[in-house]
Amino acid sequence: MRKPYIATISAAFFLAACNQSSTPKTTSPANAEATAVAQTTSVKPEMSESERVNGFFERIFEENIARSPEYLTALGRKERADEWNDLSPAYADKTIEITKQQLAELLTFDRAKLDQATALSYDLLVQSMENQIADDKWRLYNYPVNQMFGRHSGVVSLLINQHRINDVKDAENYIARLNGVPKLFDQLIANIEARTAANIIPPKFVFPHVIRDSKNIIKGAPFDDGEPSALLVDFTKKLDALSLKTDSPLTSANKAQLMSQASLALTNSVKPAYEKLIAHLIELETKATTDDGIWKWKDGDAYYDVALKRTTTTDLTSDQIHQIGLSEVTRIHDEMRVIKDKVKFEGDLKAFMEFMRNDEQFYYLNTEQGKARYLSEATTLIDDMKGQLDDMFITKPKADLNVKAVEAFREQSAGKAFYQRPSEDGTRPGLYYANLYDMKAMPTYQMAALAYHEGIPGHHMQLAIQQELKDVPKFRKFGGYTAYTEGWGLYSEYLPKEFGAYQDPYSDFGRLAMELWRACRLVVDTGIHAKKWTREQGIAYYTDNTPNAVSDGVKMVERHIVMPSQATAYKIGMLKILELREDAKAELGDKFDIREYHDQVLKNGPLPLNVLQTKVEDWVASKLKS
Repeated sequence: MRKPYIATISAAFFLAACNQSSTPKTTSPANAEATAVAQTTSVKPEMSESERVNGFFERIFEENIARSPEYLTALGRKERADEWNDLSPAYADKTIEITKQQLAELLTFDRAKLDQATALSYDLLVQSMENQIADDKWRLYNYPVNQMFGRHSGVVSLLINQHRINDVKDAENYIARLNGVPKLFDQLIANIEARTAANIIPPKFVFPHVIRDSKNIIKGAPFDDGEPSALLVDFTKKLDALSLKTDSPLTSANKAQLMSQASLALTNSVKPAYEKLIAHLIELETKATTDDGIWKWKDGDAYYDVALKRTTTTDLTSDQIHQIGLSEVTRIHDEMRVIKDKVKFEGDLKAFMEFMRNDEQFYYLNTEQGKARYLSEATTLIDDMKGQLDDMFITKPKADLNVKAVEAFREQSAGKAFYQRPSEDGTRPGLYYANLYDMKAMPTYQMAALAYHEGIPGHHMQLAIQQELKDVPKFRKFGGYTAYTEGWGLYSEYLPKEFGAYQDPYSDFGRLAMELWRACRLVVDTGIHAKKWTREQGIAYYTDNTPNAVSDGVKMVERHIVMPSQATAYKIGMLKILELREDAKAELGDKFDIREYHDQVLKNGPLPLNVLQTKVEDWVASKLKS
């Protein structure tokens, strides 16, 4: 999932990274690389315009990610690994200034002299920069702390999942980051106060979630006399692993010293920072209301229109998206009735949904054994799908994929499932996260579709391939368009059916249930933010129209509220990918090869849906000529 800042919905990640990072050190290797590229570009007048533009792409990518310590860590790089991003308004102002300068420089190149691939990158970057600049007016239009994401959980998630400890310096950097949390949270609180002044305050339901999750992070040793806290467990485990290496630089003495320093940092820096944030949130909760849609903000309607355009990469209005959702719900309900009749269920569709929602045969026990069984079987589904990829794809990812349960400190608030991409070099695998807090929200009949969406052939397939693309600028390797990415994920739930998956009718019902869920999202997201639906109306729509647990509906509606427009991407993107596929089939007939089609969709990385359509149409035209 993408964060709902307008800027982060842009094509180029580096623009988003700049929105939330800090000033680079002059000694940064990333800066050195960027300088080298710039020098190379300037001393070779014989270079073609395309070569010069691609040099520009690489230079500004490196310049911009060098400003984000956290994204460098996400990429698997070690520069600035002792720092957090800079969240200050001054930094955000500087980001826009830099973007304007970079856009002005980009526009000095002669587009007419560019080869086709470089022209595409040029156009995407110009559009992304222009959107970034135009959308800066909405800078405060988000909730930087909410139940889906935020600094309160992001700090811990980055340290546990992305900050690797391969030597003593890595451990010292980890400790430095622990000691840097107070400054980071002071900036966070200042940003929350700026939004409060603009009357942009999270709805009441958000506060119990974020306060509970924040308290969970500072539970256990060394914060109290309980079992070791999540951060202490992580640091200890990583240090133990380092000490077991045959060439380990870690002695017993410096291991003990590092453990002591980490404990002090947790006690003297992390705990007070979280306590200060919690106190601020408790106070802010008294000002919160139960008005959930962003229509309540000044110019909220205009903001939502922009958010929908950025998310879907279309000009569809909220009313059109709402109607598409209603139509898809009706269609999927009809397909579900066919399965209901196939399994000889007596009763109407609503009764069948109640049966699927409540019958114990579809759920594993809410125990460690039940959760382990779920993870094991999800892993098997993904492994089995790997064996079928040659029938579906020409290009396949090199990076590995692991399945993991959402960590305890955030499982009550986190979504049903999500994916974390591999490191830049592929040595840190992609992660498919399954939220097993409430096993009643994870029915076995939805297990396959969920694994295919988050893993293979879904997000891992698309995002790992994207990062491994050759001769594509880095801003495209690590950028994204939500409708493309999530549309591919939802398409990937359907695709395995054509290759023999979902033989069990209940599993096929689960696939439909997952698609139905995304259709409902079109209805409810627009309902809440454009039609002034209440939180309760949204929950009721999910409960009345899907077989999912009520808790699923609650979490989904709360996600809509804090991430306006994001959830509309899935169905809009899937419909376009299917539409383009069926059009290509109709035109090509026997010349159509689904593996080639998938290559056309994936080989350029994420694209706006209209650009994807042009690429597919060009491919069809070239096939017809051959």
